[in-house]
Amino acid sequence: MKRTFLAAFAVAIATLANAQTAGGISPQMLQQIRQQNTASPQARALQNAIAANSIDNLARNHQNAGELDTYFSVETKKQSITDQQSSGRCWMFSGLNVLRANFAQRTDSLTVEFSQDYLFFWDQLEKANLFLQGIIDTGRKPIDDERVRFFFKSPIGDGGTFCGVADLAEKYGLVPKAVMPETYSADNTSRMSRLLASKLREFGLELRQMVADGKKTAAIDRRKTEMLGMVYGMLQLTLGEPPTQFTYAFRDKNGKQIGQPRQYTPTSFYEEVVGGPLNGTFIMAMNDPRRPYYKTYEVEYDRHTYDGHNWKYINLPMEDIEQMAIASLKDGHKMYSSYDVGKMLDRKRGYADTENYGYGALFGTTFGMDKAQRIMTFDSGSTHAMTLTAVDLDSEGRPTKWKVENSWGASWGHNGYIIMSDRWLREYMFRLVVDRKYVPASILTQYEQQPTLVMPEDPLFLMDE
Repeated sequence: MKRTFLAAFAVAIATLANAQTAGGISPQMLQQIRQQNTASPQARALQNAIAANSIDNLARNHQNAGELDTYFSVETKKQSITDQQSSGRCWMFSGLNVLRANFAQRTDSLTVEFSQDYLFFWDQLEKANLFLQGIIDTGRKPIDDERVRFFFKSPIGDGGTFCGVADLAEKYGLVPKAVMPETYSADNTSRMSRLLASKLREFGLELRQMVADGKKTAAIDRRKTEMLGMVYGMLQLTLGEPPTQFTYAFRDKNGKQIGQPRQYTPTSFYEEVVGGPLNGTFIMAMNDPRRPYYKTYEVEYDRHTYDGHNWKYINLPMEDIEQMAIASLKDGHKMYSSYDVGKMLDRKRGYADTENYGYGALFGTTFGMDKAQRIMTFDSGSTHAMTLTAVDLDSEGRPTKWKVENSWGASWGHNGYIIMSDRWLREYMFRLVVDRKYVPASILTQYEQQPTLVMPEDPLFLMDE
């Protein structure tokens, strides 16, 4: 019996070793690979060129590098360009840019730039609580459970979506940038985020132990509050103390002060500049060709506050998304939108087009995945939020190009903007937040259906940065 077992074990080990060997790069395979890449004089010249130059410079399509057409038949009013610096807060900049544009349109002349630092403070505190409470909620699950791993992998970060702007602004209000300006850590979030994440992971292990030890809920809640006190202190040192009241006077588009300064709280200021609740006034649309269209989905734990709203969206064809965007722009309203901005973008010109670069021709191959395939293989997804501001329509009302207000400073790209061809937008746009009044009744009805719950690990549900 023992000999039979040992013989079987030896056979199994040998089979595994042979399988591993068969899957490796053998000398014969390597020879075949090298023969396939025998360098011709032209190939050696290309190799020398690529070794000494930027791939983008060599792959740039010269026929597509002419003067940009900057005319747009439908364009919203321009506003100052913002700069998120070395941070992942594009979602917040884009969302607040939409709110200040709405305020300027409603008042016809008054301007304001909101403090991103203020809302970021509360975003970080709320995300810390979301993590800690999530750890408590999953405290009896094993440490290698998928949801527990999800929390510990990313306890906190500076990315987000528009639902975060809505929940945070409604809960904590808004303040002008002049009242709480940017700090170094707001502009450069990486070190602060790493330290907060490390401390939260440490706190998470402690809370799991309290759950395992059967501590009462009240005791766990008290300890969580103490932990959040430490997080608040770290945020206070890096981002500053959020004001509870302040004095402010609005200015017109020429910088002239209008009226006398008034006393505000963040909540009263929010009520004056926004005018009411944000939640319930908009829908979030997604173009995800992997899933059925006209279905509503909700992303579990994709929210900024524990007591807030998960990201809920309706999956629509690009044709429907474009028509809603056109309706909003024609009425003068900018929109939050997000893209895979790194694909086929000419950064110097601020121009995004599928024909900007011929990577396939340069390397003698093709890059043939469609949008659905790129999403499912993590090759593409929403990476950056920007504010949709303009569209150019042909004689039949079809869009030919679009323009977005970016948050990388006015000296970047096309004076702080990106011009996008319609064919690029259809391939690399993913999200749009649009006011309900520009949404067809049939889509609103479909949006209100019971959503299908999807997991935050999905390649398309990474936060905009």
